[in-house]
Amino acid sequence: MPLAARVLATARAMNASGINRGSAGNVSARCEGGFLITPTGMAYDACVPSDMVGVGADGTATGKRKPSSEWRFHRDIYAARPEAGAVVHTHSPFATALACQGQGIPAFHYMVARFGGTDVRCAAYATFGSQELSDAILIALEGRNACLMAHHGMVVFGRDCDQALALAVELETLCEQYWRVLQLGAPKLLASDEMQRVLAKFATYGQQE
Repeated sequence: MPLAARVLATARAMNASGINRGSAGNVSARCEGGFLITPTGMAYDACVPSDMVGVGADGTATGKRKPSSEWRFHRDIYAARPEAGAVVHTHSPFATALACQGQGIPAFHYMVARFGGTDVRCAAYATFGSQELSDAILIALEGRNACLMAHHGMVVFGRDCDQALALAVELETLCEQYWRVLQLGAPKLLASDEMQRVLAKFATYGQQE
């Protein structure tokens, strides 16, 4: 499947999965010289692959549409993280609920390690589409492949569109579980040494011999 069609299919799948609604959120994938990203303010079901927008490393957009207003943090993630092949950003309900309280996710469940560390951080708030937001996200993503975004949502990156979307679904599931745990009182956390063991196991998770 051509890359533009893959980006669009991922955006549609993001909405179909329930982790995003309407034209909120966005998807991008790395390509030579930059990345392809969903257009701003367009319903994904009304888009065709040629509506996807190319953005260069210098921020120059090419194509018949304007890029997502959040193109800056996509550009900066690709620049800072060479392992990132695709980025998914959503306003999923449970991630956004936690983010609106400025809460990250501590080691209440071993699957937190799926995202690269012993917690999932919440990036400081900044206006959407701003360089300040991008800078805050990069700080929260240090050593991680996902973060929450205060008063906003979540962002996840993966090696390709399929992995980035799968991780976004996993993160929303984890956020829902944590939200439910909070209804029961103070969460009981896994010990640091156990999380280190889990992180070591995740280093080869899913690899086939």
